[in-house]
Amino acid sequence: MTIYDYSVKAMNGEMKALRDYTGKVLLIVNTATKCAYTPQYEGLQDLYEKYRDDGFEILDFPCDQFAHQSPGSDDEIHAFCRIKYGITFSQFSKINVNGRKEEPLYKYLKSEKKGAIKWNFTKFLVDSEGKVINRFAPADTPEKIEYFVKEALEAKALHEKINKNYSY
Repeated sequence: MTIYDYSVKAMNGEMKALRDYTGKVLLIVNTATKCAYTPQYEGLQDLYEKYRDDGFEILDFPCDQFAHQSPGSDDEIHAFCRIKYGITFSQFSKINVNGRKEEPLYKYLKSEKKGAIKWNFTKFLVDSEGKVINRFAPADTPEKIEYFVKEALEAKALHEKINKNYSY
């Protein structure tokens, strides 16, 4: 299995197939709007703007499971992120990342890299083949993980070059 086998609920309530992101490097993040780590939205947006043209996407999943730090509706969360941080990357409907109502995507992510989510802004890096290649703690800022994003994008570019040169 890969992340491409999952669909998730978009902010507008419609289901979004993750296979639509095939060939992209993804950073999947559970977020909160009233957390000490919320200012990471600024760094995430910067990272997105810097690498989106290279095939990089950020998938933002608001989560209210940790100290009720993401109150409000999906629309309120999206408006907050857009107005305060200028977010233009993909945001999805609020989810649970742990427990009996956890989002199936997160069950998969956790099975690939280190168990339960302990707090907001846990990040998973997924390569262009849909495989989880790294997990970062909430305190790992976007600036700190940029190196790993660049490495994944370089691997993606090399893979594409090889496929182009050897396709018949």
